[in-house]
This record gives sequence, structure tokens and C-alpha cells, in this order.
Amino acid sequence: MKKRKISSVVDRREFLKNTSVATFMAMMGGVELTESRGADITNQPAAAETPLTVIPALQAVNFGVIGAGVWGRKIVNTLNLLKNDSQYKNTEVVAICDTFPAWLDRAAKDAPKAEKFDDYKKLLAKPEVQAVVVATPTHLHRDIVLDALNAGKHVYCEAPLAQTIADAKEIARAAQKAFKQVFQAGLQERSHPHRHFLWPFIRGGNLGSNVLVRAQWHKKSLWTRTAGTPARAAELNWRLQKNISTGLMGEACIHRLDAVTWFLGGHRLGGRPNSVTGFSSNILQNAGPDVPDTVQCVFEFPEGPNSGVRFLFDATLCNTFDSEYEMYYGTDSAILVQPGNEARDSKAWMFQEADAPLIGWIVYARKDAFGAETGVSLVADASKQKSLTQKGNADSAPQVEPIQYALQAFTANAGAIGGAVKDYADLYGDADTPEYRANLADARKLALSKHPAAGWEEGLEATVLAIKANEAAVLKQKIELNNDLFQL
Repeated sequence: MKKRKISSVVDRREFLKNTSVATFMAMMGGVELTESRGADITNQPAAAETPLTVIPALQAVNFGVIGAGVWGRKIVNTLNLLKNDSQYKNTEVVAICDTFPAWLDRAAKDAPKAEKFDDYKKLLAKPEVQAVVVATPTHLHRDIVLDALNAGKHVYCEAPLAQTIADAKEIARAAQKAFKQVFQAGLQERSHPHRHFLWPFIRGGNLGSNVLVRAQWHKKSLWTRTAGTPARAAELNWRLQKNISTGLMGEACIHRLDAVTWFLGGHRLGGRPNSVTGFSSNILQNAGPDVPDTVQCVFEFPEGPNSGVRFLFDATLCNTFDSEYEMYYGTDSAILVQPGNEARDSKAWMFQEADAPLIGWIVYARKDAFGAETGVSLVADASKQKSLTQKGNADSAPQVEPIQYALQAFTANAGAIGGAVKDYADLYGDADTPEYRANLADARKLALSKHPAAGWEEGLEATVLAIKANEAAVLKQKIELNNDLFQL
């Protein structure tokens, strides 16, 4: 892990090589928002301790991973990584499933205790599998998730929930009914401690009145994958097939869509858009001839706190510059959020307007020189979380990927709810009574307060937005987002 540069001067070549838009904003005078400072400013309580700061081991959870492609192997390795911490030492991958033998064998090397399956139904039949992670292509989620919930398993389903709104609603209905189980949508930002620090800061009036939101996802890459046979190529390149693909807005940008609408208040506080206008191009055909590789979407909001605000989103597979970020503009300040990924931590910076109310701690903040500019930043860690792969010290930069936070939450909540089900059944039996449901609802509420995560409702909301945004971009038109699209 590279150490953070704390020198007063940054080498120009290194800067140009490694900088992101967030670093550039810091150069221009941005104030980095961190947990310790942000809590003081907003008079909000500091974010709860992150899961890894809790020492006692959680309930044992045995996992099955369905889908052993690149992302499925990432999930297996992340679950293995959790075992390095005393709280998650009982986590175990006991089953892996994929229809492609080479992928199955490769994933099995990272999970030596796992039984291999080429049929997910055989995996679900194993009583020792308590929780499953569904990491298959989006259009295959529906049947697997429904069967997993039917089999009594806790389910983590990657986002989007499904390829169609009808399928997403069916998953949501089944998850809603499965009151003995945990259903988590794979919206990783919902479990990130830095996001939970930022939410009350942004919602607490530090922006003033909302003016505009901008976000982007830029990554030059090819979605086309090669295979030995045409049939296998079709399986691998499902994202390039417009009849089953949710496009860039679904397969790449859903996390940004969810984060922005969440920070704007969600559907309960006026943060649900009521229309989206889309544009698209196929410049390099990096997503194939039928799926746009460059899209722009403009979301508008109904009357209320975000009336007149527009959320502008652009994404491309043709250029990497500026990577991904969110920018929230208000009448008093602007806030830049740099999402965490495999290469960087989640960070945020604030830029005050000249006529904004004075925030006293800025006077005492550290100031760093970047060439001819001076940036004001806070260097306190955004959380006490330490990387499981490194013993952090004062000069280190702990790196925890968003997927790790999400799987931590799923592991903790599955263990907690599974334990509550067993404890209640041992004491009172497992008859479906109002008292039984109330007991489990309380257990779920307590678990989520410690380990927040996206459930079926958040998953459905983000999936609908992504599907309709992709539709608007492909058709290059405005689409109304009526409330009935989001209702079960």
C-alpha cells in the first residue's frame, strides 16, 4: 500500500499520472470532509463504529456463491478476506456454482472447502448453505433469487435486481414476504461508513438550497469478451444484447444513481425523480453495435425540496478521464464525493461560497501546496476501519473496498437474523404469530442499525431508475417516472 503524500509540494509528473478530479478539486481549495470534523460541524452524532471494530465473533454463516465469473471470484476472495478479522472468522464459502467448468474450477481454488455445482438448484438443496450470493448475469437473477428465498436461504443479489421491472418487482415481493431471512441488494454504497457520515452532513443544510447535481462514470474498456464457441460467446456477452442488457445505466452506473437519489432524500423526502431524458451514442462500439457506449441522462424532480433541481449523469466506455464522482451544488457550498473502489478510498471535499456562513474549523485545517495553488484539507481518517490486508499506522492509507463493507453487512445481518429465528423457535416454537414477526422485526431493525445495507425496497427503486434511464438513453427521449413504476 502506498503511503499518502504529505509533502508540501507534489511532483508534477506523479500528479499527472495519479491524480483524479477529486485531487484536482483539493488543489483548488477544497476541504476534505472526514468523519471527525464533519460530526463537529453539523452537530450530528458521529457515524456508528464500523463492523470491523467489534471484537466478538458473529454467528457462523456458510455461503454459497452462484456465478463464478470475474465478479463471483471477487466475492469469494472478499468473503475469504473477512475471515482475517476476529468478528468474521466463522465466515465460510461451502459451495460454488457455475455452468462453465473452467470458471468453476478456478473459483474452487480460492475456496478449498467449497463443494462444486453446475446446477444452482443442487446447491440450494444443501442444508449447510445458509446464505447465497447471486453473481450471475442480471437477466438470470429472477429464478435463482426466488428459488433461494423459497429454500429458506438468506440472499445477496447483485444490482440491478433484474433485467425487467416486472422481474424486479417479483423479487421484491418475495423478499418482502421472507420475514425469516435477510435479503440484501448489492448497492454497496448503502453499507459504506463514509456514506453514512456524509448523509446527515449533506441533509443537514450545509449545502444551503440544492441547485444542481452532477455525476459521471468514465472507464475506457471493451465489454466484448472472446470465447471458444459462438454459444459460449453469446453467454459471455449478454451485456451487449439489447434485449437482455440494462446498458451502461444499469450495469455500470446504478451505484451512482442510487447514491445521488439517496442523498437527495429518496422517495420519502423528494429525492425520487419524476422524469428522465436520455441521449446516447455508439462511438467506438465498445459495448457492441446494439448497446450505446456513451450516454447522458437528465433527471428532474417533482414539486418539493428538489423542485427545479436537475441531476445530470454521463457515462462512457470511450474515455477514462475523471473516472467517477458526484458533485452536489448548493447556494452555500458545493460538495464533491469521490466513491471508493479497488484503487482508492471514499473521500469528500467541500467548497464554500464567499457569502456562506463561516465554518470555524476551516481556519485550523491543514493547508497543502500543490504547485502554485494551496488546498485546505482534513487528514483525519474518515473511520477507524483498518484494511484486513494491512496493519495501518499514522502514515498508511487503509483501503477497504465497497464490496467488503457490503458483504460485512450481509454476513452480520444474516447471522443476527438466523440466530434470532433459532433462539425464538427454541423458546417459543416457530409458529407464524404476530409476536413472532414482531420479535424478528425488532431483531432486524437492531441489526441494520449496526450494519446498514440496501434491502428489497432500495434495490427495486434503483433498478427501476436504471432500467428507465437506459430506455430513455436508447430511445433518446424523455420518459415520465410515474409512482406506480415503483409500487409492488
